[in-house]
Amino acid sequence: MTIGEIIRQGFHYARTCKSLWLFGFFVGATSGGGSSGGGRGSDGGAGGAAAGGPPGLDLPVTAIASIVILILLAVVVAFVMRFVSEGALIEGVVRARQGGTMTTREGFRAGWAHVGVVVRIALLYVGATIGSIALLAASCVIAWQALGPLGGVLVGIPALVIAVPWLVTLYLVQAFALRIAVLEHRHALDAIGKARLFLHGRLMHGLKLIVATFIGTLAIALVAIVVMTPVVLLLVALVPVLRVLPVIVIGCVVLLPVICVLTAMLGTLRSSIWTIGYVTQVQA
Repeated sequence: MTIGEIIRQGFHYARTCKSLWLFGFFVGATSGGGSSGGGRGSDGGAGGAAAGGPPGLDLPVTAIASIVILILLAVVVAFVMRFVSEGALIEGVVRARQGGTMTTREGFRAGWAHVGVVVRIALLYVGATIGSIALLAASCVIAWQALGPLGGVLVGIPALVIAVPWLVTLYLVQAFALRIAVLEHRHALDAIGKARLFLHGRLMHGLKLIVATFIGTLAIALVAIVVMTPVVLLLVALVPVLRVLPVIVIGCVVLLPVICVLTAMLGTLRSSIWTIGYVTQVQA
C-alpha cells in the first residue's frame, strides 16, 4: 500500500467509526500533550473568625485539597482510559475492516481484556527508551570529562547517529507489538519478540507508517485551523459588544465540541494507520 492509500483508509475509519471516538479521544488527547489546572485562594478572615477557626485557613485548604483530588482522579482516569482505548481501537478497526461494527460497550470489554499487556508493553518501551538515551548521554559526558569539549563532540556525533535509528526502531517495535499482543493474544515479551521478527525486511514499511501518521495529523490540524479561525475571529469581534466573559462562554460552547470531535478523529486515525499497516502485511 502507498502512503496515500494508508491515509485514505485511516481517515475512512476515523470518520465512519463513531462508536470508537470515545477511545480515539483519549488516545488523541494523551498522545500530544497534557493538561494542567490551578486554583487561587481568597481572604476568608471574616468567615474563618465567624466559624471559630483560624482566619483565612480552613476554606482555602479545603478548596485546594478538593482541586488536587479532582486533578489526581482526572489523571488516573485519563491514564487508565489511554491504555483501555489502545486495545479497543485496534480491535474496532480490525472488525470494521472485516465489515463488522463495534459498539462502545464492546470496545470497553475488548480494551479491558488487553489493558494489562498494553501497559506492560508501554512500560517496557519507556524503560528501553530512557535507558538508551541515558547510556548514550553518559558516554558523551564521560568523553567530555576525559578529553574535554572536543572529545564530547567527537563522541556525541556518532552517538546521535546511532540514537536516531535506534529510537525509531524501538518505536516501531512497540507499535507492532501492541497489535500483535491484542490481535493474537500474546504476552508482552512474546509480542515484542514477534514484533522484532516482523520488522525484519519491513523497516521501510514502518517508516511509511510514521510518515502517514505525521501527514494525517497535519491534515487534521489544518482542518482545525480552517474551522476554528473564523469562529475565533468572530468572537474577538464580539468582545467590545458582549464583553469578555460572555464571549468566553460562547466560545466554549461552540468550540469545545469541535475540539473534542477532532481529537477523537485524530486518535482513531493514528491507531487505524498502524493497525492497517500491520494487518495488511500479515494478510499479504
